[in-house]
Amino acid sequence: MACPNVSWGCLLLLLLCFAWMGDAEYAKYKDPKQPVNTRIKDLIGRMTLAEKIGQMTQIERSVASADVMKNYFIGSILSGGGSVPAPQATPAMWINMVNEFQKGALATRLGIPMIYGIDAVHGNNNVYNATIFPHNVGLGATRDPDLVKRIGEATALEVRATGIPYTFAPCIAVCRDPRWGRCYESYSEDHKIVQQMTDIILGLQGEIPVNHTKGVPYVAKNKVAACAKHFVGDGGTHNGINENNTIIDEHGLLGIHMPPYYDSIIKGVATVMVSYSSVNGEKMHANHDLVTGYLKSKLHFRGFVISDWLGIDRITSPAGANYTYSVQAGVNAGIDMVMVPFNYTEFIEDATSLVNKRIISMSRIDDAVSRILRVKFTMGLFENPLADLSFADQLGKKVHDLQRVF
Repeated sequence: MACPNVSWGCLLLLLLCFAWMGDAEYAKYKDPKQPVNTRIKDLIGRMTLAEKIGQMTQIERSVASADVMKNYFIGSILSGGGSVPAPQATPAMWINMVNEFQKGALATRLGIPMIYGIDAVHGNNNVYNATIFPHNVGLGATRDPDLVKRIGEATALEVRATGIPYTFAPCIAVCRDPRWGRCYESYSEDHKIVQQMTDIILGLQGEIPVNHTKGVPYVAKNKVAACAKHFVGDGGTHNGINENNTIIDEHGLLGIHMPPYYDSIIKGVATVMVSYSSVNGEKMHANHDLVTGYLKSKLHFRGFVISDWLGIDRITSPAGANYTYSVQAGVNAGIDMVMVPFNYTEFIEDATSLVNKRIISMSRIDDAVSRILRVKFTMGLFENPLADLSFADQLGKKVHDLQRVF
């Protein structure tokens, strides 16, 4: 029996609707076959200002929740020193916590995964039962880059064991005054030795492919994103005073303190953390010439720049005296992700207001978010945002102890 013409019309309309729905559901940023730059451009074009500023915000786990991640579009969480889900927490406890936060991020309109970071600076040292390695000053004394690289490999596995994909390491300071209380974080007073020890990045992130573009971050599967810190001159402060002023000419800065950053960028480091200290009186967290002009423009670093803990607050003296100005100065200097870490609503409100007033340009925001997304896409977070117990047995594994590493 023949169908009435109206039925054919309805059928055609339904087919067109289904076709439209199929097109609407396809998003280039969700397609791993698309080039990273294409995915970034597609996603940036879909994002609201609130979603962009959320990506630039890193908060401490103690103030995080699935609802906070969802409602504020938070891009990153960290564990501060000693900040753990429970005393003597097991890998499963860490993984469950990280995944709970991640599910909040994935429940947002665009489903952008967050990135969780931790200070695994000599092994995954905040975690119970992790393998602990010597501090950098001891490793530098070995003059053995291959050893340091293998320590990076072991650390990456033990960080992944807890479901975390990002570590704030290595510290590549060049300690020039033994009175500096953080000299133990420096591989050497000789920048050439520090440069060699940046091979730890290859252990943490993986060997970069042949013909890899300089400055573009690279993180292999099942590895962790690294963070070269603290940019720049933190080991050269006057009289070795911590967080103080590095008084130096251009030749000294570029010849002593900058070389380890050249090597880190060549080795594909994903992120760079800015120093609390100053260079010739200018706070590094507000130093546009060095952060944007040198690191990003001259060295072609294309990962993201992150502040230190409450780093932008310390642009003013006393710290936090004019927070709105601190946000303005820090973001305009070139900081892409701000380690808030607690009062995230104030940062988000101030950043939003500064953009709406055109004190911070939308192009600066888009640059920051593009860099953050580049790292996330490179790491495969969009395809594998949730952790599992696959690496749980790597925590404190005997093969990682120094007798085996040496």
